[in-house]
Amino acid sequence: MFAWLAQNISTIIVAAVLILIVALIVKYLVKNKRQGKSSCGAGCAHCALHGKCHGAK
Repeated sequence: MFAWLAQNISTIIVAAVLILIVALIVKYLVKNKRQGKSSCGAGCAHCALHGKCHGAK
């Protein structure tokens, strides 16, 4: 078991860092969604979903 860990430690570290980065991105997106922020860049006048993604004001 320890020999396998020693042989693959660099792969395990890289995978852990990537998983952490993805988790932080998901957390950021969920936080923005809960705050009502949109992921679009505004400019809804020319969007095919104009008036659909943002609630009626």
